[in-house]
Amino acid sequence: MRMTKWLAGAAMAAAALVATSPAQAQKAQFINILTGGQSGVYYPLGVALSQIYGKHIDNVKSTAQATKASAENMNLLQAERGELALALADTVSDAWNGNEEAGFSKKLDKLRGLSATYNNYIQIVASADSGIETLDDLKGKRISVGAARSGTELNARAVFKAAGLSYDDFDKVEYLPFGESVELMKNRQLDATLQSAGLGVSSIRDLAASIDITVVPISEEVVEAIGDAAYLPATIPAGTYEGQDDDMETAAVPNFLITHKNVSDDLAYEMTKQLYENLDSLQSAHNAAKAIDIENNAEGMPVPIHPGAERYYKEAGVLD
Repeated sequence: MRMTKWLAGAAMAAAALVATSPAQAQKAQFINILTGGQSGVYYPLGVALSQIYGKHIDNVKSTAQATKASAENMNLLQAERGELALALADTVSDAWNGNEEAGFSKKLDKLRGLSATYNNYIQIVASADSGIETLDDLKGKRISVGAARSGTELNARAVFKAAGLSYDDFDKVEYLPFGESVELMKNRQLDATLQSAGLGVSSIRDLAASIDITVVPISEEVVEAIGDAAYLPATIPAGTYEGQDDDMETAAVPNFLITHKNVSDDLAYEMTKQLYENLDSLQSAHNAAKAIDIENNAEGMPVPIHPGAERYYKEAGVLD
């Protein structure tokens, strides 16, 4: 009797093994999305995209990782420590070309494009009591320019150089993420912060709700003097932040979703497809996502497009 029970149990276990073996044989795929600081725009978009992928792509485990943003993201992709990243156009171009001045000692040749997204606006915000109203007024003041060698900090270098300024012109330069920069401004330990982000970024909204601010204009002449096609003249509309009553000239830089060449074609295809088929969820995470348009799928992409993304765009009829 005992032997009969044992044989029956063994048969059931064997049947269960056979039934589950196909699923076990299919290994889970991982999508690690490289974002930026938690007070910026990259992070909430990355978290929302991670949730979309986890829900809509079979057998995928997806996470969003907070990073120092664009430059670090490109290095992490090259090392295959992530599958997807948000990054600024000029940083992607510098990484692809191995621009040593931007912190890339060699060409990051594994990078591949997935999609255009939205524009970053270079937003220079000063405390009203600092007296800063123009770029020239920043001389002798205390400013934060983003994490060292981040996309924001590279933007800062470009803008200040075009305006005839250097870091030596400031009393103090801090290399801090958005949230920390804002806290120092609230405590009167900084006079200004430069933040490259989508309009309505939470860090500046938080600052404007706490102290009176001045948004410092970046003229079209300064934007043109940068001499880089990635930098576009743009406007921060009046009312974007509390106390900002006028439209303000500035520079904008496109953002891209970048992957690497060793991500499979099928996975890159699905990442692209689910991005566009679930834009409403992404837009709920942040208004910046409302600028994502499939018609602009790879416009201005500084690196070769991934074959999987290319397949999706051709199927969608937006790429020849």
